[in-house]
Amino acid sequence: MTQLSTHNTAGPSVAGSNDQAAVDKIVQSALAEISHIATLPEITLKIIRLVEDPDSSAQDLNKVITNDPALGARILKVVNSAFYGLPGQIGSINRAIVLLGLNAVKNIAIAASLAKLFRGGQVSPHFNARDLWQHCIAVGTATRLLSDKVGLGAPDEAFLGGLIHDLGVMVEMQARRTKFAEVIEKVRADDKLAFRTAETEILGVSHEQFGTGLCKLWKFPNNFAFVTGFHHRPRELPESSRQLPTLVHIADIAAAKAGIGYTRTVETLEVDPEFLTWVKLTQTQVDEVVTQLPEAINEASSLLNDSGL
Repeated sequence: MTQLSTHNTAGPSVAGSNDQAAVDKIVQSALAEISHIATLPEITLKIIRLVEDPDSSAQDLNKVITNDPALGARILKVVNSAFYGLPGQIGSINRAIVLLGLNAVKNIAIAASLAKLFRGGQVSPHFNARDLWQHCIAVGTATRLLSDKVGLGAPDEAFLGGLIHDLGVMVEMQARRTKFAEVIEKVRADDKLAFRTAETEILGVSHEQFGTGLCKLWKFPNNFAFVTGFHHRPRELPESSRQLPTLVHIADIAAAKAGIGYTRTVETLEVDPEFLTWVKLTQTQVDEVVTQLPEAINEASSLLNDSGL
């Protein structure tokens, strides 16, 4: 397991010590560079735009996906997997859309497209992009398991929320590789230093702010922008927007306690009891997920890693 701080050291808030205009400038500069390095495939961005368009239909989505047989096959593989847990086999994209809805199929398409963004190999002696991706898969899986325990439904949304929570780290890795390596070494040298604090000292902003910017650029729904931007500090969100970010926050801790992937971004191994109350979970249920996680991520890993990360 990667060395992990157990101190809940608060990183700077968006409206805190940094001037917002300066923050925006740093974020936008990095996002402009990453668009030339790695981004979601055009087909996936087209699916996002289509589903967000109120005039679009299930037939429109089916046509777009069936024009990309490789993506269609990956979506059907996810839908029909034990991980997703649907009864019976779904043999066509159209049937998947009818059963699950446009939004769920969009979320699965995004998840099926993400692995390539976490390529990048060994950034420093103590960080490999594959380890971050494994952590993200673990958090996605844990979020889905937690959502099942509280009966939220929408497993695709829960899983994708966890999967993308550290997208901002990927921005740093791709667009600010040298400075990101400095962050890795700085937190390696001081296990009491919060990852976000080191990021802000070296990069000017944290991965939460980079993640929010990327979600806005890709026109993700607000709930995903809240996840990437506030998964370390869900208390700062309005009550109506807290549920998924809080579940992801708890899942992040569960993945760290299970020791899966790169866990140094996680700032505490203790779940705030108030957060459990918000999402109607018990500590016992969280502990169960920690125990289930190593086996549960096997299916997700096999589904998402076959693109040659």
